[in-house]
Amino acid sequence: MTQTKRRQTRGEAPSFTVEEREAMKERARETRRAARGPGVDVEAEVLAKIAEMSEADRALAARLHELVREAAPSLSAKLWYGMPAYARGGKVVCFFQAAGKFRTRYATLGFSDEATLDDGHLWPTSFALKVFTPEVEAEVRALLGRAVGS
Repeated sequence: MTQTKRRQTRGEAPSFTVEEREAMKERARETRRAARGPGVDVEAEVLAKIAEMSEADRALAARLHELVREAAPSLSAKLWYGMPAYARGGKVVCFFQAAGKFRTRYATLGFSDEATLDDGHLWPTSFALKVFTPEVEAEVRALLGRAVGS
């Protein structure tokens, strides 16, 4: 059994994967750091987390970081479950999940309910991200603009 598979014994609910447990521990560390108040260079922490990623994930996360800075400068960078995220008023609006984070075949650009992407009764809140092309960048810029209401 690989570490990414959920462990389950007869009669028990599946437990968290190793990766899920690590993400929860990272979130607890983030919360403790935030409780210390100002003085933490969050932007540097986000860039350091991006630098730790595999080459492919790093390239995507770095470009997304630049796009957020350009298209949604009102959002502030933060770490969220060990992932680069972008918030308004402390609440996450969007985040980047590296493919390597949970051993998936693609990275994800996700949006929380704080993002104003509403479109009728059904709309996407996460997008598979494999490469940035000019077309993908244009779509991401548009999504970011909608997410922050601009």
